[in-house]
Amino acid sequence: MDLKETCLESALVYQGDFMRVHKDRVLLPDGTVSSREYIAHPGAVAVLAILDNGNLVMERQFRYAPQREFIELPAGKIDHGEDILICAQRELLEETGYVASEWTHLTTVWPCIGYADERMEYFLAQGLTHQERKLDDGEFLEVLELSLPDALDWVMQGKISDSKTIVGLFWLEKKLKDWC
Repeated sequence: MDLKETCLESALVYQGDFMRVHKDRVLLPDGTVSSREYIAHPGAVAVLAILDNGNLVMERQFRYAPQREFIELPAGKIDHGEDILICAQRELLEETGYVASEWTHLTTVWPCIGYADERMEYFLAQGLTHQERKLDDGEFLEVLELSLPDALDWVMQGKISDSKTIVGLFWLEKKLKDWC
């Protein structure tokens, strides 16, 4: 069965600094026409940075849309044409001040498939050394260390509720069990 939907026409509804909102007319597999609204997003990276003591480098940051603070993995938007590893390295240094000597791409996750084309590229960063942070203008966050067991407990307690972080932590837990 062919499930593909074909775009008949696309209208740009909103153009922001890095996101666009589209409303498309589409031909459905059964031959009928419908509409699809979606956010075009450049994608992002999330970094599971592990210190020599085994703890993860995490962040506490206020997020405007939900109007609250979150405990998160270091992460950020992929710039147009930017290599995903370069983006992960840049974001880790900018937000936390850490650089890593070892990088492993772990997985790609699509967090909002019902209304966005955003993808999240997960990296494991090891062999960390600290340098000076280089936060973007208007970026404010606190860096903290957390063991993986404590981070997973915080997920279960609701202290960590950011989906990209939860996915990364659960993925890392499974991966570490496979490596041992």
